[in-house]
Amino acid sequence: MRDATPANAAPVRFGIVLLPNFTLTAFSGFVDMLRLASDEGDQSRPERCHWQIVGETLAPIRASCGVRMSAWATFDEAEDFDYVVVVGGLLHAGTETSRATLDYLRRMADAGKVLVGMCTGAFALMRAGLMEKHRTCVSWFHYWDFLEQFPEADPDYLVADRLFVMDRRRITCSGGRSSIDVAAAILSRHVDASIVQKALRILQVDDPQTWNAPQAHPPSLSSQTHPKVRRAILLMEQHMCPAITIEELAKKLDMSIRHLERTFKAETGMGPQAYAKLTRIRLAGWLLCNSDKSISTIAVVCGFADASHMGRDFRAAFGTTPARYREAKKDTAPNGLRELLGDRADMKEVFPERREFH
Repeated sequence: MRDATPANAAPVRFGIVLLPNFTLTAFSGFVDMLRLASDEGDQSRPERCHWQIVGETLAPIRASCGVRMSAWATFDEAEDFDYVVVVGGLLHAGTETSRATLDYLRRMADAGKVLVGMCTGAFALMRAGLMEKHRTCVSWFHYWDFLEQFPEADPDYLVADRLFVMDRRRITCSGGRSSIDVAAAILSRHVDASIVQKALRILQVDDPQTWNAPQAHPPSLSSQTHPKVRRAILLMEQHMCPAITIEELAKKLDMSIRHLERTFKAETGMGPQAYAKLTRIRLAGWLLCNSDKSISTIAVVCGFADASHMGRDFRAAFGTTPARYREAKKDTAPNGLRELLGDRADMKEVFPERREFH
């Protein structure tokens, strides 16, 4: 098939900002997609795309795996770009995004460039004040980190059940393999679809994910679960207090309530309300064992009306009161819920080292 891109078309220009402890997978997946779509014959020439790593200085930047990479140009020397891509990584490594980097991102936004947040790069865009009234995609793994770091953020604009979000001149993604999907979606705006498909095949990606594909399942979900149900469960886990209603859930998933209930029951053996209740009880069991919060506080955090309400549901699930459960299961995972929900990972894996949820 012939290249449908005009021969004299200017290459799409990408500036890439690597944050300290960036994720190598997110960076390499994105750049390799550009490289493969940019040229023919495995020569890697930047003909359809041009990319440049830019930074505050030319000093090496350490990836989370230990690999070091230097910028090719400083912010002041950088070329003009169509897209500025911020690749994030470890959140708790003790290194904040520099003021110079935030100022550069603000200048690029003022110049009308499209800003792309890869992995936790969305945190830098938020810190620069560039995500107001824009939907922001983060990994389910970092959902609570985001709300803790940005308590002023509107949760309604936070998306943690999809791979990536394209909202006007802001693109954010959950990281990992989704960086390839984001690159493919961006390139599809500028080059022929056959070129994008060829690059994906070379990367052994035969099924590129669209913007509304669910994120990879956390430990509490099966990889075989229906995509809509997986997204529903992710949303339930992220909206404990106040608990998300069935109407809100159906609206976010673009499904009728009846269709959602029928699909959910076919996949899990129970309706969404019953599953949501077990999810809240599961979190309550973990908090009883791994925090010193009062039972009343745990009830509120887990979306129950009060301690009495939680106590009734908890007794029905575990055959004992929250207080007795806490005493008997102190510092252990709430294994009793495995019998109710199947072979699930405990909350320490879903929310590692987590003490505060709100």
